Amino acid sequence: MDIGNPLILIISTLIGAGIGIGGFYFWQLQTGKSRVDEAEAEADDIKRRAESEAKQIIDEGRAEARQQREEADTEVQRRRRDVRSEEDRLQSRRDQLDKRVEKLEQREAQINRRQSRLDKQYNELEKLKTTRMQELEQIAEMTRDEAREHLLEMVEDTTRNDMARRMREIEDELSLEADNKARKLIALAVQRVASEYVADITISVVPLPSDEMKGRIIGRNGRNIRAFEQASGVDVIVDDTPEAVTISSFDPVRREVARRALEKLVNDGRIHPARIEKLIQDAHKEVDTIIREEGQRACFEAGVPGLHPEIIKTLGKLKFRTSYGQEQLAHAVETARLSAVLAAELGSNVDIAKAGGLLHDIGKAMDHEVEGTHALIGAEFCRRYGV
Repeated sequence: MDIGNPLILIISTLIGAGIGIGGFYFWQLQTGKSRVDEAEAEADDIKRRAESEAKQIIDEGRAEARQQREEADTEVQRRRRDVRSEEDRLQSRRDQLDKRVEKLEQREAQINRRQSRLDKQYNELEKLKTTRMQELEQIAEMTRDEAREHLLEMVEDTTRNDMARRMREIEDELSLEADNKARKLIALAVQRVASEYVADITISVVPLPSDEMKGRIIGRNGRNIRAFEQASGVDVIVDDTPEAVTISSFDPVRREVARRALEKLVNDGRIHPARIEKLIQDAHKEVDTIIREEGQRACFEAGVPGLHPEIIKTLGKLKFRTSYGQEQLAHAVETARLSAVLAAELGSNVDIAKAGGLLHDIGKAMDHEVEGTHALIGAEFCRRYGV
């Protein structure tokens, strides 16, 4: 009895432990299955959300593709209209050229017929002239050479005394005014002929890489060209001149600013109102710097120091003005040098002569802005600044 009870207790303990272990294992199995089910449900949810997002992205991509295709179709239609318009313009131009060629051919035929009539009349006149000369020789009983010789002898005898008297009068006049006339002629000859250089002429024609650039300069409904003209103060002429546009302005400085800005726009290729305004402002600064530097250089080369900065700046504007093929600023420097030479020869004040020669045409830098002659305008301007 005593031995059996422990054995039963051990067996009972083992059975209880087995039951506990089995229950724990069964609980673990149930817990694992629940977690697997939760993971599978979460995976299904993630898959559904991913499929929904993918479908939304595909729908958005298809909508964007349709929009881009519609925009591309619109642009293609616009370009087709532009091409048709250009083709119509070219066809009209060809028709005009054909008509002009036809008119030229008709004109050439008329000229040929007229030339034939003129040749016929000329031959008839030559024959008539020969006949009349023969009749005159028979009447005068002289040949043409004999008649010419006789006439020359009569004229020589009649005019010899008059020529001698006139020559004596001319010699007397020249001897009285020789000194003054010599000085004036020398000064005039030096002023007109002494120049050995001609400055570059500021042109108003801007070359283009192609005629297509004209359309970009004009812009849609002319907005680019209007913005350019308003910002620069010049007129831009776009005509049939191949690969070129013309800038027109009475102000040479504005024309130079516009020319530089337009060349930069053409080279850059980005032509729109904001870009136009920016490049014109840059060109203004660039030209202002050139004007100041050229005015200072002219004063230095002419040997006229101490001028007011406003006079120097106005003098520099003559860099962009020409007269008789010569740059006005170079002409002013040259005149200052010639004035100094003449003043030294005549015993006058060389410094005053140089200053007068340098500033004698300064009014031409303002005569398009102020009413009056350039001499009076320049004198009043220089007097305002102490000259």
